[in-house]
Amino acid sequence: MRVDPELAMSTAVSAGIRFFQYRNKGGSKKTIYETARLLAQSARRAGVLFLVNDHADIAAAVDADGVHLGQDDLPIEAARKILGSHGIIGISTHSTEQAIAAEASGADYIGFGPIFATSTKAAGSTQGIEALASIAKTVAIPVIAIGGINHDNVQVVMKAGAAGAAVISAILSAPDMKQAAEQMIKNIRNA
Repeated sequence: MRVDPELAMSTAVSAGIRFFQYRNKGGSKKTIYETARLLAQSARRAGVLFLVNDHADIAAAVDADGVHLGQDDLPIEAARKILGSHGIIGISTHSTEQAIAAEASGADYIGFGPIFATSTKAAGSTQGIEALASIAKTVAIPVIAIGGINHDNVQVVMKAGAAGAAVISAILSAPDMKQAAEQMIKNIRNA
């Protein structure tokens, strides 16, 4: 599932998606920087939020809206020093303890999961809807559901208390990415 990031962003934006995260686990930092720079410019023109995955330094260098961290990336406090008080910082969490720690460290939101089995990243065992609902009640910051979210399960995710859902393959693997994105938005709004 190799999709050009600029095509993915323009398709997502034209469908109505307002929050885009650039994730490139295999590229060099130079490649990630160059692509992130182009995407940040496009996001500003479109008026959508743009985050860079993993790299707070690149997010700051391209003037992205923020960064999404993993558990093995920079600590939230260090990313805050790089991005300043206005940068959005999110972090993937996989337990109640990690979610509470993220909130206490100043995260603006958490990604929680994987809710369902996923093929786009190795994120440990599935957490399920009950765990998502519990996390959403435990922390005061927004919880974004991650992992295996698709058209068939996004409504149950939203009803469990998620503020949003991170989606990759349900849109990028679809024959018509724009139609898939529009349907995802419709399913979320009808939750």
